[in-house]
Amino acid sequence: MNPKDPLKRVLYIDLTKRKYWIEEREDLFSKYLGGVGVGIKLLEENCPPDIDPLSPENSIILAIGPLNGLFPLASKTVALFKSPHTGNLGESHAGGRSGLALRMAGYGAIVVKGKSERPCYVAIHSNKVFFRDATTLWGLKAGVSAARLIRAKEPGAGLRTIIRIGPAGEKLITYSSVTLETYRHFGRLGLGAVFGSKNLKAIVISGQRDFPVSDFKTYKEVYTELMEEITGSPKMKKYHELGTPANVLPLSLVKGLPIKNLTTHEFEKVEEISGEAFAEKYLARRVACTHCPVACIHLAAIREPYEDEPYFYKTTYVSYDYELIYALGSMLGISDSYKVLKLIQTVEDYGLDAISTGVILAWCTEAFEKGLIKETQTEGLVPRWGEAEVYIEMIKKIVESPKEFYQDLGKGLHFVVEKYGGEDFALIFGKNEMAGYHTGVAGYVGFLLGARHSHLDNAGYSLDQACWKNNLTLEEMAERLLKEELWRQILSSLVICFFAREIYRLDKVLKCLSVAGYDLNEEKIWALAERIYAHKYNFKMKSGFDMENLKVPKRIFELSTFTGEIKPENLEVLLKLLKEKIKNLLEAQAREPLL
Repeated sequence: MNPKDPLKRVLYIDLTKRKYWIEEREDLFSKYLGGVGVGIKLLEENCPPDIDPLSPENSIILAIGPLNGLFPLASKTVALFKSPHTGNLGESHAGGRSGLALRMAGYGAIVVKGKSERPCYVAIHSNKVFFRDATTLWGLKAGVSAARLIRAKEPGAGLRTIIRIGPAGEKLITYSSVTLETYRHFGRLGLGAVFGSKNLKAIVISGQRDFPVSDFKTYKEVYTELMEEITGSPKMKKYHELGTPANVLPLSLVKGLPIKNLTTHEFEKVEEISGEAFAEKYLARRVACTHCPVACIHLAAIREPYEDEPYFYKTTYVSYDYELIYALGSMLGISDSYKVLKLIQTVEDYGLDAISTGVILAWCTEAFEKGLIKETQTEGLVPRWGEAEVYIEMIKKIVESPKEFYQDLGKGLHFVVEKYGGEDFALIFGKNEMAGYHTGVAGYVGFLLGARHSHLDNAGYSLDQACWKNNLTLEEMAERLLKEELWRQILSSLVICFFAREIYRLDKVLKCLSVAGYDLNEEKIWALAERIYAHKYNFKMKSGFDMENLKVPKRIFELSTFTGEIKPENLEVLLKLLKEKIKNLLEAQAREPLL
């Protein structure tokens, strides 16, 4: 690989010593493209796998790829870190302006080390880095307040990205998120807590560097071809019109929407929290990440009266999507779209991951029904299905209350069930709370063995549908799960939004990389995917992940899916087949030492 305009500069920031330096790492970017490929190598170099995730030794890696800023929907930034939530590999992706801002500042990656003596934020403006005092920002909510104060002080309006945490990150909640541009997030796995452990409130990035293309004619041809396919795609049209909430009704109809902690398929008025209902009642704006024509981010407008000003109202914009509606709607038995939005708003204000929060509250509701937890522990709050006001108060207490029970909830459901019981109905996979897909055996095996325990790892939920239609064998399912996850290592090294995965097929990716100056073919691409995946899994296992002792909640076997009942023996066989394939891949890579 010989890119003519490589992403090669890595910015290192030491918060302890308040110093920074830049290294040219063309060796990494030429071999690993960027994004997750370069990110995992930098994590290996800068984060010992056996350290405490909340110690200064943990490093935050932010990385982009060679297509960022060049092609549509190459709009993401990858964050890699050791997760305080699972104890092993943490990986999260976010859009907004982050990818473009990082590239225009002139960097392919940023490595943040150490811990500031007092709250700070870091301002990166091209080749200069400033360490700003953030004492007055500490404690402010993740929404407008902190960002507004930063915006007033920092240059780069319209181009910069402001990456910041809320109170949950400051309190080291293990599933706290990081917010970008108000409506985008590094969610899942607790990057917010890593920021908080470093006394790092925010990172601001801006720059004005350009990145010329050597063959503009070919670039324009490839760009136009991609843009025409994107704008003509029915799926992209769906994402524009309704966003991911378009999936609520279809998943409900096929019994794939988790309801009330996966206790039932029955959910009256599910149509009230459908994508159509949110659009009709509340849709105010559609927002796009930089360089994306789709605008899948849907903002609801909540109009509420001021308490002390009659006839005056304030309008708050709340971003909603399928996962949030599942976790804070159907999972909690809430069929009122306004109440779902209020829950989303609360989670956003505190800077929590919505999926983990919803699954934890669903477990609390059932645990309360079964007598595992009492009112004395919940400070008088009684969680009941559909009671949004109680859930809102519980969310606040997870972050604010000094009581032991809420402190425990802030450490994740896997910690809670070890102390209080209820493991059989705790919907956690590899210590991470489940995403919103009760579709079948492939989905759950994908959660368990995916490098970050996410439906985004290998699309097992989609494979369940393919199996239902095409009657795939378990061996074929294992093969396809691994192949999909390998391909996603390439997409997340470029860094492509996964919504565009059906457009950025192998042939298109090779065309784009050729324009960017990379000499790759199909064989080299798949070899690179395997190498990146092996690096990730090796870090994961060295951090303590044990694929031989995975726990599966019994609850998933008690409720049928559109593919039928999930049989324990089928899950066990598929799990075994996929583990064997992963081990074989790791052994093969070990024989060809990782570069």
